[in-house]
Amino acid sequence: MNTNSNTYTVIYTTIIVVIVAAVLAFVAMTLKPLQDANVKAETISQMLSAAQLVNDSDLQKMDNRAVLSKYSESVRTAFLINSKGAKVRELNTEEGSIELADNLKEQNYNIKGAGEPNLPVYVFDKAGEEIYVLPVYGAGLWGPVWGYIAFNADCSKIVGAYFDHSGETPGLGAKIKDEPSFREQFAGKSVDVTGTKLFSIVKGGAPEGATGAVDAIAGATMTCKGLDAAINTWLSAYKPFLATQMGASLSQGCGSCGENSGDCCGGGDCGGSCNGSCGGNHQCNR
Repeated sequence: MNTNSNTYTVIYTTIIVVIVAAVLAFVAMTLKPLQDANVKAETISQMLSAAQLVNDSDLQKMDNRAVLSKYSESVRTAFLINSKGAKVRELNTEEGSIELADNLKEQNYNIKGAGEPNLPVYVFDKAGEEIYVLPVYGAGLWGPVWGYIAFNADCSKIVGAYFDHSGETPGLGAKIKDEPSFREQFAGKSVDVTGTKLFSIVKGGAPEGATGAVDAIAGATMTCKGLDAAINTWLSAYKPFLATQMGASLSQGCGSCGENSGDCCGGGDCGGSCNGSCGGNHQCNR
């Protein structure tokens, strides 16, 4: 064959492309289990850090196997709930087949109305006390931001938090992960399940004595706004679950008699009993 012909060039190029593609596909398939294991261990590390079960310096010394083992030792149960706070199914917590709900981007779309969300709840044991860990996910300045917030047994107090990002500015927005003092502010705070906004990251500083707010990071306004929105969007989706844990009552107006109150009071929209007299606004107890 004439090595200077166009036909030779096309055939040679095609063969090289096929060989390179095959090698890359083989490498990708070979490395995928390792990549998946790294992602799983990193996700679990973030939850363990949020729950204050392992400090960050110790986590850095642990390999993937140690992280998975610590998770299996510490977790009591893990499960998915729907938008009404009802349990959908259990997640496997055995060390050899740990199941995580790490599709946070997809669930973020569902929370915003694309479908019915399946929200993960991870329950850990810390010195005999239950710790509930819930994820959050949203958009920062340059890409996604996400994290985990840990609550005490009745979800009345935050015990810790961990946040991460994919590309926030080093020394500014990246401090949501890199600055321990930012995350430490969340410990001891609480969320307001009866309000329209459950929690706040306040530019310029949270009001003194505020139980549901922390200081924003100076110079990272957009990242903090994105994280604030992520926290409120996700915790709002967890409202029914959080309210149940807290023993709080979520009320919703059902309308007066003759204004579709029957459907609501019958357990339709609200899913509970209805208080109030005819001619007044009924309140639905959940």
